[in-house]
Amino acid sequence: MKVFSLSETAIDPVVLSSQLENFGTGAIVTFEGRVRDHNDGRAVRGLAYQAYAELAEAEGAKIMKEARARFEISCAVCVHRVGELVLGELAVWVGVGAAHRDAAFAACRYIIDEVKSRVPIWKREHYSEGQPEWLHPAKGSAR
Repeated sequence: MKVFSLSETAIDPVVLSSQLENFGTGAIVTFEGRVRDHNDGRAVRGLAYQAYAELAEAEGAKIMKEARARFEISCAVCVHRVGELVLGELAVWVGVGAAHRDAAFAACRYIIDEVKSRVPIWKREHYSEGQPEWLHPAKGSAR
């Protein structure tokens, strides 16, 4: 199983969550990032993600390895969509399993924050009015 991957198809949280289950896991924490209908006061009608796939998967795997070393977790998985997405669609999913909730929550937060800041994935928002725009994480990302 890949611990970090890009997907051109819909993310299935049920299937991903099942990868976190084992008898040593007392806590499972997940994060779902979805396409919302607004950003910076503008109406959004959809978006697209593009990635430098080879580098994105390598950096994503590095983040997952760091999370396992930094937090007492038993497993972690992250999937990020690429391509065109519609409102409400799942854009990124992170799941972490640990013996205790503190480690699971901290690792999940660490993973999503690091993915958003370090992995070469670019978001282009399509607005209801005006031209689509590429967003840099410092300028109105999904934080």
